[in-house]
Amino acid sequence: MPRTLFIRKQLESGRYNNASEVVRAGLRMLEDLEAEREKWLREEIPGRLTELRQDSSKGIPAETVFSRLEARHRAKQAKA
Repeated sequence: MPRTLFIRKQLESGRYNNASEVVRAGLRMLEDLEAEREKWLREEIPGRLTELRQDSSKGIPAETVFSRLEARHRAKQAKA
């Protein structure tokens, strides 16, 4: 959906008074998402890496990961 159409729909919903409010809301959401991502990277990943180093059977082979990603990508393309 083109950005201008999205902004127009948001304005028509009555939730926002102008395009700047829509953009600010979007930026706040992006900031929140990035903060959560950073938190996950700092707090979750180091523990998982330690766990994997202690028991490598918990890992997933790269070939399996790539096969799954390719299958998901093909499925999404088929829907479009």
